[in-house]
Amino acid sequence: MAEPARLYLMTPTIADAQAFAPLLAQVCASGNVAAVLIDLPRDDERSTINRIKCLAPIVQERGAALLVTASPQAAVRGGADGVHLSGADPATLRDATGTLQPDRIVGVGALSLRHDAMVAGEVDVDYVMFGEPRADGFVPDVEATVERAAWWAELFAVPCVAYAAQLDAVPLLASTGAEFVALGDAVFNAPEGPAAAVARACDLLAGAETVLR
Repeated sequence: MAEPARLYLMTPTIADAQAFAPLLAQVCASGNVAAVLIDLPRDDERSTINRIKCLAPIVQERGAALLVTASPQAAVRGGADGVHLSGADPATLRDATGTLQPDRIVGVGALSLRHDAMVAGEVDVDYVMFGEPRADGFVPDVEATVERAAWWAELFAVPCVAYAAQLDAVPLLASTGAEFVALGDAVFNAPEGPAAAVARACDLLAGAETVLR
């Protein structure tokens, strides 16, 4: 039997890291979280590094990986475990993998086409993500994400993250063979609160039927 998919969390944009830290600690303590992607404002590098330094230990103390939307250099200086990039520009991906691997993680999303995902895989990124919200807020249908994640998981060795816009989609996405299921607004805007949403998501992942990887 394959290992169940693990939980990958995506935060809203965090400008005030100190204010967000207590909620992040609560969320990470509420279930078996594999990774947390912190979305950071695109401002000066010193502020970015300071935000990472504030939040990274909270995630890492729970055994999870702290990923950031920042430059590879800021990730290293802040103590993050890696970066999440958008798009499949080979030069950008090679720069990131050259700077961070093998000690840190390089993941990539915003892969609209199968070809984009294959380009990223050829650069030896550590994971690809499908189905996450686009820059304009559009979220692909869950059926499209299921199709893309199942295709990738069947053919490629690079791990896959499948984004779930709703908690109810977690079991379906976990069944594709994706190694991780990502949640964003479904956790951080959950009516029952983020911690309760994480606990429920972990229960759903534990009970999901998975395909052999």
